[in-house]
Amino acid sequence: MKEWLAARNILAMRLDNIGDVIMLGPALRAVKETSPQARITLLASPAGTTAASLLPWIDNVITWRAIWQDVGGRMPFDPIRELHLIKLLSEQRFDAALIFTSFSQTPHAPGYICYLAGIPLRAGESKEFGGSILTTELRGALDTLHQVERNLRLVECLGYVARERQLMVALPEQARAAVPTLLAKVGLDADTPFILLHPGASAQARRYPVERFGLLTRVLNQKGWSVLVTGVEREAALVDAVLQHAPKAHGLVGETTLPEYAALIERASLVVCNDTLPMHLADALRTPTVVLFSGTDYEEQWQPRATRATLLRLPTPCHPCYLFECPIGLACLDISPQEIAEEIEAVLTDTRSHQDR
Repeated sequence: MKEWLAARNILAMRLDNIGDVIMLGPALRAVKETSPQARITLLASPAGTTAASLLPWIDNVITWRAIWQDVGGRMPFDPIRELHLIKLLSEQRFDAALIFTSFSQTPHAPGYICYLAGIPLRAGESKEFGGSILTTELRGALDTLHQVERNLRLVECLGYVARERQLMVALPEQARAAVPTLLAKVGLDADTPFILLHPGASAQARRYPVERFGLLTRVLNQKGWSVLVTGVEREAALVDAVLQHAPKAHGLVGETTLPEYAALIERASLVVCNDTLPMHLADALRTPTVVLFSGTDYEEQWQPRATRATLLRLPTPCHPCYLFECPIGLACLDISPQEIAEEIEAVLTDTRSHQDR
């Protein structure tokens, strides 16, 4: 694989969510540390692009909304648009393309785009026959393989050496410096310990019921904990619903950059969330976490590996369903707020005992 190690202008493709890009970190780090002279350009979705500021191994970003990632056929029929992407990539004269996918995604559609753009080396993991679209095609990865390990498996097979397999993000000091102001804006003192609770997720089937999140927040307030409830702009209604049940909690919606939000997670005593971005950021920043992990996916694929974490889910025969919406009322997350509060206290107690050693 000497030709890969000789590549100096590398395209890394990951065109879905922010958390998926965060999980590229160890693989991109392996490429950069093995080939320090290589320049890595990330091709990412508009959301995924925001994660680049946390990954210091990325030199450049191209933002694109890919037709092969379009869920539900929302994008218009526009072949000229796809020809523009081919031209855009061709102009960059890439030596190689690393096509990162989850277990359910194909590398052949983006691989063909790279072929037409004249990129001579193209690598990806596949279950399907794709002819010679890929110059290096891996097969045989288990569906339960953790996404970080799936990404590392691809670059390691090309000769890159991974010296670190855990998630890591680089927080700019200005992001950390913004935390006291952000907390003060919602009525929290910078020295007050708090739990960060994030009720949102990209898919309804991954969201613990918002009313129960509200009751959980109220229980945590009653136990003496300050709770910061967070969300992006489109999740404002979820945050408001939580605060209606727990008026003593503090809400923060869409007022941070991604690095500032990561700095809030670093500052929190614990994060409570669904299977979504804060889970990955907490893992990268070693913040203890309690995750309401629905039955849509195998935990082994996405779970935190470096921080103290508890994943809560009830066993159901439909697991894993891979659905965006649950037709049976989220039986996998039929867990009482009181039970979750007890798990939170157990994680916090365990964390404190380790810190005191």
